[in-house]
Amino acid sequence: MEIKQITVEKNGERADVYLASALDFTRSRIKKLLDEGFATIDGKAVKPRDILKQGEVVLVQINEPTNLEVKAVDIPLDIVYEDGDVAVINKQQGLTVHAGSGTDDNTLVNALLYRLDSLSGINGVIRPGIVHRIDKDTSGLLVVAKNDKAHLSLANQISSKTCKRVYVALLEGNLKSDSGVVDTFIDRSTKNRTMMAVSNSGRNAVTEYKVLKRFEGYTLCEFSLKTGRTHQIRVHAKHLGHPVVGDMVYGFKSNKFKLNGQLLHAKELSFVHPTTNELVTFTAPLPNYFEEVLKKIKKI
Repeated sequence: MEIKQITVEKNGERADVYLASALDFTRSRIKKLLDEGFATIDGKAVKPRDILKQGEVVLVQINEPTNLEVKAVDIPLDIVYEDGDVAVINKQQGLTVHAGSGTDDNTLVNALLYRLDSLSGINGVIRPGIVHRIDKDTSGLLVVAKNDKAHLSLANQISSKTCKRVYVALLEGNLKSDSGVVDTFIDRSTKNRTMMAVSNSGRNAVTEYKVLKRFEGYTLCEFSLKTGRTHQIRVHAKHLGHPVVGDMVYGFKSNKFKLNGQLLHAKELSFVHPTTNELVTFTAPLPNYFEEVLKKIKKI
């Protein structure tokens, strides 16, 4: 069983709504946990309709599945770096980080179980080693913990925003500003619960951006995450009015370049190594399909 500690950041939101967003759970899953008494404030059970107050600390007990077996599968992986504590992976587009139900054997976790000799156990049987995620159709760098000490160190760095994550994306149209900061709230879309959206409530999301190159009808941008919300860059790109090329969820529905996903790549990752306490930085070049699109469009 995993226990999550959530500190309420604002007044007046229903417990099921706030905790679903904070934990990135569906409303139905969080409601089940609340109905069964698995969330408490000062030892008192929290009900779905309870109104939360800023500063309250909610403890949520999450039962991890224990009767599932995740198979080790021989899936190609680009391991940029590995030692006894961590592995840095350059994830290919199209590979899900972990299965939601444990029934899908084509995930990064399956590949890690095949390639690595150990993984941290903090996140349970279906997410061993996973400290943070990137979307299935986003490529690039993420760090995996090989033991629980490393996992806690990396998780704390991500939580305290000292882990640096830099992405490159090709955006539709031309951004007016050469650089800027998008600072909004992000919550689940009221129209489609599988999507996220900029809203008046939810969790604060901050993304810095700067233009790298301008093309005729497109902008190549660098994004630096200051928070780590679900689909954050894709949602903020849409909010700017310039969605990521190839993003069929938040962007244009036409697939003019015949892509298999969005042109969004995690190119740089920096963190303090859990054992040596040294700052380490890793980079990954743009994938070939990304470079091919850049060759096809005309630079301004």
